[in-house]
Amino acid sequence: MKAHRLQDLQIWKRSLSLVKEIYLITQDLPSEEKFGLISQIRRCAVSIPSNIAEGAGRNNVNEFIQFLGIASGSAYELETQLILLFELNFKTEKEISALLNELSEIQKMIYSFKTKLKNG
Repeated sequence: MKAHRLQDLQIWKRSLSLVKEIYLITQDLPSEEKFGLISQIRRCAVSIPSNIAEGAGRNNVNEFIQFLGIASGSAYELETQLILLFELNFKTEKEISALLNELSEIQKMIYSFKTKLKNG
């Protein structure tokens, strides 16, 4: 398997940037959500670039694909939680729409990258 340098992976850089945005948007949520929704949102956001990184560090393409699958699952989990922020009236649709759009692009990138790895 060809080694993947993290700094060269757009998918990793974009998901890392998304984590920073997630931290910013969650910092002013109600304090009673600190150990609930805030913690959950941040954990699954961090999981996306972390799993991409772990997969890139593996010596086997199938393991990389597996970690991309975990990153994809975290991305869909994060999407649900961002929608919850709107539905619970913690954030407006305008406040989360850019994040949801970027997340959608990352989800597509993960899928495309997995397909590319599978097809060699």
